Amino acid sequence: MNALLQLSLTFGLLSLLAVGGGTAVLPEMQTLLLHQFGITHTQFIHMYSIGQVAPGPNMLMVLIIGFKIAGLIGAGIVLIAFFLPSSVLCFYAGRLWSHFGESPWRRCIQDSLEPISIGLMVSGVYAVAKASIVSPITLALSLCTLYLILRTKINPVFVILAAGLVGFVALRYF
Repeated sequence: MNALLQLSLTFGLLSLLAVGGGTAVLPEMQTLLLHQFGITHTQFIHMYSIGQVAPGPNMLMVLIIGFKIAGLIGAGIVLIAFFLPSSVLCFYAGRLWSHFGESPWRRCIQDSLEPISIGLMVSGVYAVAKASIVSPITLALSLCTLYLILRTKINPVFVILAAGLVGFVALRYF
């Protein structure tokens, strides 16, 4: 199958499955990219990390994936395929959602989707952590980073950049 068509179909499907945000589809994205395009877990984590540090929505990291697979055209196709279907779906679902007002069905559906969304996001975090924590040093860095982000008022960007620098030095020289 043509790589551009395969990119379009893959990211279009992921777009529609992203209940609760892009983080919810990270495990499936990682698996599909490995099997369909040969993107390793390490490469995926590097692209994901760039998306976390770059300004704007963190799921813009899909542009990097599209660019790596098929150049500038691939990045454009992934951008459209990943963001357009879910945007259209959200637009029409939002109109329908407003139509139901305070219906008991609306509350029931909303209450049902909340734990599903949280579970999908946790699975995304787990997938990234599983591929990223590969040694005692990376485990210690991730726990320190988590602690600093949750317990201090230090800007998370600075914490992440400092952890990256410490990790670079520690993994390179120790």
